[in-house]
Amino acid sequence: MADNMNGLKRTHYCGEVTETGQEVVVGGFVERVRNKGGVIFIVLRDRTGVVQLAFSDRSDPAIFEKAASCKSEYVLMAKGNVIERESKNEKLKTGSVEIFVTDLRILSKAQTPPFEITNETKVNEELRLKYRYLDLRRAPLQQNIIMRHNIARVTREYFYENGFLEIETPMMMKSTPEGARDYLIPSRVHQGKFYALPQSPQIYKQLLMIAGYDRYIQLARCFRDEDLRADRQPEFTQIDLEMSFVDAEDIQTCVEGFVQRVFKEIMNVEIPLPLHRITFADAMNRFGSDKPDTRFGFEINDISETVKDIDFVVFKSALENGGSVRAINVKNGAATYTRKEIDKLVEHAKGIGAKGLAYIRWAGEPNCSFKKFLGEGDLEKICAAVDAHEGDLVLICADKTKTVLSTLGAIRLICGKRMEVIDENKYNFLWITEMPFFEFDEENNTWAAAHHPFTMPMDECLEYLDSDPANVRAKAWDLVLNGTELSSGSMRITDYELQQKMFEALGMTDEEIQAKFGFLVDAYRYASPPHGGMGIGLDRLAMIMCKADSLRDVTAFPKVQNASELMSECPSAVDKASLDVLGIDLIENQ
Repeated sequence: MADNMNGLKRTHYCGEVTETGQEVVVGGFVERVRNKGGVIFIVLRDRTGVVQLAFSDRSDPAIFEKAASCKSEYVLMAKGNVIERESKNEKLKTGSVEIFVTDLRILSKAQTPPFEITNETKVNEELRLKYRYLDLRRAPLQQNIIMRHNIARVTREYFYENGFLEIETPMMMKSTPEGARDYLIPSRVHQGKFYALPQSPQIYKQLLMIAGYDRYIQLARCFRDEDLRADRQPEFTQIDLEMSFVDAEDIQTCVEGFVQRVFKEIMNVEIPLPLHRITFADAMNRFGSDKPDTRFGFEINDISETVKDIDFVVFKSALENGGSVRAINVKNGAATYTRKEIDKLVEHAKGIGAKGLAYIRWAGEPNCSFKKFLGEGDLEKICAAVDAHEGDLVLICADKTKTVLSTLGAIRLICGKRMEVIDENKYNFLWITEMPFFEFDEENNTWAAAHHPFTMPMDECLEYLDSDPANVRAKAWDLVLNGTELSSGSMRITDYELQQKMFEALGMTDEEIQAKFGFLVDAYRYASPPHGGMGIGLDRLAMIMCKADSLRDVTAFPKVQNASELMSECPSAVDKASLDVLGIDLIENQ
């Protein structure tokens, strides 16, 4: 039978025991036991760290015998005197002291765990996720979860200090189109009708602005039924904010203050302000991505003019069909990238959709994959256009411009990692501005909103709404950090007539507008202050600040790629009686 506490109260966390000459009571999990015959040492762990417990056979025999029976992951409470440790461990905060135990309680015994709970582990992730409560005892994960908590704490403190009100919005709402599939909740009372879990609190926070709550903040839970990846979970937390009587610059300046505060307070890292800004078009042309990693170079160069007279069918065909020829210069890449490695890049480019890559590998003398098509001086012109010198590798793609940019953007990242030129201790924030208002849906041959339909077009683009969708830019922006999109934001349409025009431009009928957004459209009839806002991904921010590889490393109980949770085995079937109450009958897939 396990001991009980019997009035024994914890006075210190394990990681806080650093001073000798005091009596303390600690509680935690046994990390390891070392029995050296007449002396036993137990390393006790809690969320703050570890401390060493010491036992001697010259003291209370019952306590010594109890210590000898302890095994890994037992839960103990120990009372004792803090003394100087004979064999010190400079790597630990508590490494100079130990607790000589005068009272020991075994509160709970543990079976042998399915894997060893250590800081570094090579255990299969699926097994660790199945026993997530054990995995969460490991110090690296505990540190991540604690850092995430501290980010949330600083977030609230910063926005409270700047006049924001934290207001909760519904978790059960009307299904509205927001870019991903909704998670639906059947109604028992209104059979045949469904609530939706919010993809974001977008409509509600705009209604709060109409209601006069001019600065809103919420750490909002959001849900999207979409394919998962390392930086995406079906449920996530968004630092959601909205502001009235502001413009885009005001919102961005406020968020910059938050970024600076959270990095300084959590990591003691200085983020210089203002953050750098580039337009969406500039980001695509220079980096081939709307979320570029700017910690290294290898920027994309348009060499269409330089190669337009070269009689190489790949280049000619691309240019004649309205495409372009572009290149990146992988500085000092010739030694790293052998022909075999270049072939791997070519295959990767084909996987993205390009027809391939041409290259110039300058090792000793330039080795060009299309040399036989070059005239006198052509090679020199290309090298000059991309500032290539001996030791460099030039990679060239010719195709539709959209394909070229996406291909070279992806190849650029591969080369940056392979060349080890990315400083992992650098934090490059970037505002991407002047986002396109529409995006062309090639499958349906139509223009669709690139953002939610309440995003404000730039004033100078209003005249193009009907006539030239490709040239309409939005008062919308993204916040990017080291190649990861942290946030999207925009100014909102507050003019009723302009909102109607926007819906019409998207091909929506009056009936569709009323069915999907009627309550919001009606609200704007009663006047609205100018407003805009953002949603910052708390999970992604925590992932980067923790230097984690996946959102799973900063989420206590994450889902895996098929949106299931291995520990609780959800989603799960429910009994027929529960379905009958909801008026639902399941149809088996044929």
